[in-house]
Amino acid sequence: MRPNRGFLMILTILVVGTGPAFAADDTARGKKVFNKCKACHTLDAGKHRVGPSLDGVIGRTAGTAPGYKYSKAMKAYGDSGIIWSAETLNVYLENPRKVVKGTKMAFPGLKKPQDRLDLIAYLNQSAAE
Repeated sequence: MRPNRGFLMILTILVVGTGPAFAADDTARGKKVFNKCKACHTLDAGKHRVGPSLDGVIGRTAGTAPGYKYSKAMKAYGDSGIIWSAETLNVYLENPRKVVKGTKMAFPGLKKPQDRLDLIAYLNQSAAE
């Protein structure tokens, strides 16, 4: 049986179109999405609030921001080898408590994929500055 061309086109668009992208205009929207995070997080190195500083989060092992007291669950998550990347953040930010059962993060998550990608682009840009 030969695959339906329309199905293959839609599948290709979904796979290619949902990957993390760091377009310049994404960062402006990501900064707005970050407003949802600001009550608990900063982008200042070493300056923690209820949650850890997100300065340099991309590329950092989960649960390892210096000077922040993480939950046992988040420490274990990091000890399992999870490094925050666009991909791992995208999954985590959709539903933090589902991904890391026992995390202190009470935020329910960002349900819109574009919000997550824009936020990740903003975090990536902020780290580069």
